[in-house]
Amino acid sequence: MSERYQLFKFDSCPFCQRVLRFLAEHPMPVVLRDIHRDPQAWRELATGGGDTMVPCLRIEDDTGVRWLYESLDIIAYLQGRLSADQVAS
Repeated sequence: MSERYQLFKFDSCPFCQRVLRFLAEHPMPVVLRDIHRDPQAWRELATGGGDTMVPCLRIEDDTGVRWLYESLDIIAYLQGRLSADQVAS
C-alpha cells in the first residue's frame, strides 16, 4: 500500500521548521502546502483536518485520508515509514 503525503505549514512556524529539518535529512516525497501563501491549502486543512493548526501531515492511501498534527508525532510517523521501507527493500 503506497502512501502520499502533504505537509501543511507556514515558514515562520518553529514546529514546522522542525519537520522540515527532518525532511531535509531524510528526503521523501512530501508535497509542501503553505497555509499563509495558499488560501486553498488553508481551506483544505480547515475542512479536511478539522483544525488550522500546523504542522499537519495529510496521509492518503488506498483506504482514505488521515490527518496527523504535532511535529514530533509527524516525525515519528515518517521515521517509522522510512524504517518500514528499509525492511521491505
